[in-house]
Amino acid sequence: MHLAPAAHRPGHDPLLLARAGLSRLVEPTDLTAMVLLAALGPVAALEIAAGARPLRAAEHPVFLRAAAEAGCAPRQVDLRRALARWAPRAEELDPAEDLAVAAGAGAWFAVPEDPDWPAALADLGLFQPVGLWGRGDRRLLSFPAARAVAVVGSRDCSTYGRHVALDLSGALAARGWTVVSGGARGIDAAAHEAALATGTGRPATVSVMACGIDRLYPPGNHGLLRAVENAGLLLSEAAPGCTPSRYRFLQRNRIIAALSAGTVVVEARWRSGAQNTARHADGLSRPVGAVPGSVHADTSAGCHRLVREGTAVLVTDVEEVLELVGPLGTAVAEPTGHASVVDGLPERDRVLLDALPLTVRSRPEHLSRVAGLSVREVLGGLRRLEERGVAEGTGEGWRRRR
Repeated sequence: MHLAPAAHRPGHDPLLLARAGLSRLVEPTDLTAMVLLAALGPVAALEIAAGARPLRAAEHPVFLRAAAEAGCAPRQVDLRRALARWAPRAEELDPAEDLAVAAGAGAWFAVPEDPDWPAALADLGLFQPVGLWGRGDRRLLSFPAARAVAVVGSRDCSTYGRHVALDLSGALAARGWTVVSGGARGIDAAAHEAALATGTGRPATVSVMACGIDRLYPPGNHGLLRAVENAGLLLSEAAPGCTPSRYRFLQRNRIIAALSAGTVVVEARWRSGAQNTARHADGLSRPVGAVPGSVHADTSAGCHRLVREGTAVLVTDVEEVLELVGPLGTAVAEPTGHASVVDGLPERDRVLLDALPLTVRSRPEHLSRVAGLSVREVLGGLRRLEERGVAEGTGEGWRRRR
């Protein structure tokens, strides 16, 4: 293990080194590791996780308190077992070398303490990325998730699905929206291609990868990913040199969902990574849209399932997608008599009314983020708006009454 010498190399921030080390040492969904990080911070967490020192007596209650706050039972955060799990990687850990390899590939490393860290990733809570390795213009990293839409789907997409992905992504990008996807073949590739061709925003498109930032995967998309790097961003939470694997694809899906105001699934099989992204988005109270397809097409079975189960709303064109993500992207015409409707309403209720979509339904948690109000204020405001006859709610959510 080269942890101690690396920590003293000149020109390296200890916090940056610690997070770079953690990004290689632990998996991003390792509950014990994330509790340790939340409790003690990156520098102490790496020292303990890498076996450089034990958990000190004064740190033990802090660790247990962090676990309790995260809703974890003691058996779920067994540090002894975790140390055995991390030990093989700790033997060759050298975060300074990882930073050097990234720099050699034209990449950089961002951490949550940086001022340009994407604020939307905080919605992932305990499982916010330890850090992000990136390629492209670093100044674009703070792009607003409120102006981004994730477009995802099957690798083995149909011609129909590819055309829909091109149409939706191209139209979104032409209106200044950032298209977020995963850089894979099929729907992901079509989404990036269209955004690059028509994009007017910065960044036009963002690819969240499932491998080290020093490699472009899949090889067949090498040229496309280079173009994404030049016009947007390539991001990964995996340390340089890490190979793509099924679990990394599933892990990175939560980042795609968090970096977007909503997710659109163009095609998806009954079990698929695209569905996994949609469920992450739904768990974050981000709206999900699904494009309908033939009932005979396996590549659309997952989309139909998402709609039937209530996770997604059916969408067929860019207008419906923009309506899905709410008033963040499009101005909604005010109903006749709007001035009289809002007379006497508190300012926060007027803001809430403007945040309500016209056709799709939005949950209080999502309305809270859109309107900049607490969930308690949203719930109270919805009741008042319902009494005035301008809002209606069901178990699926709330919308403005026509």
